Formats: sequence, structure tokens, C-alpha cells
Amino acid sequence: MVNDVIAWIAELGYWSWWTLAIILVILEIFAPTFFLLWLGVAAALVGFAVLFFPSMSWEYQWGLFALFSIVSLLLARMFLKRNPGVEDNFKLNQRGAQYVGRTFTLVEAIDNGRGKIHVDDSQWTVSGPELPAGSKVTVTGHDGTLLIVDKAK
Repeated sequence: MVNDVIAWIAELGYWSWWTLAIILVILEIFAPTFFLLWLGVAAALVGFAVLFFPSMSWEYQWGLFALFSIVSLLLARMFLKRNPGVEDNFKLNQRGAQYVGRTFTLVEAIDNGRGKIHVDDSQWTVSGPELPAGSKVTVTGHDGTLLIVDKAK
């Protein structure tokens, strides 16, 4: 029984490694661990090695797979540590923070420190210097649902 399994493993060709690589990448898609991807890369590399050296023994193939897996994981980790990426919308749940730096027109005059502006599909209460309706203001900060504004330059 064991000899049959070893014989089956010994007969695996480059296509078997590429199939394993595809399976690992598909598994990565469904279970995004960012780990199986690099094992898939290693399997694909072993597939290329077996394509160019078809007489390579199965022991060397699995040794290469282990080596390529470790190297690809370490390289990915080093790359991601140096390049952590950019969060595409870090202000997603801070709606007021999204408006800082933008310029709007006052819908209601700022009287006694409070007024209103129209932003996208809603109106926001603003705090700032006394200004008439129709004035351009720039959002300089926020305090919860209150936008802090100043006269636009």
C-alpha cells in the first residue's frame, strides 16, 4: 500500500504541480488567509522545475516545494512589512472627517455661531464666524455631527 502511494507520487509531473497551484490559489480566494497563495506560487515554481528537469525525483520535488514555500512566505512577509499598503478609506465611519478641507456654500447664515450647509444628500449644522447665507465656507474640523467651518479663501 505504502509502495503504491510512493509510486503514484513519483509519477506526478509538472501538470500535477500546476494543478496543485491552481487549487491552492482557489482555496485562497474562498478562505483569504494570505498564506495559501504563497504555497500556490511555490507549487507553480516546482511545476516549472519539473517541466525543465523531468527526471527530477519526487524527493527533490517535495524538497523544492518546501524550500520555495518557506522562501515565498518570508519574501512576502518582508515585502508587506516594508510596504504595509494604504487603507483606501480610513475615514469610512467618520463621515464628518471626510469633509475636512472641502468648501461648501452656507444654506442658512451662521448666527450665534451656528448655521447649516448642504453636503451631498443631507444638511449639516456648522459652527463658525458670523456669515450670511450663500457665503463660501471651508470645513476645518468636526466635533461629532457638528462641522467646524471658516470663511473660504
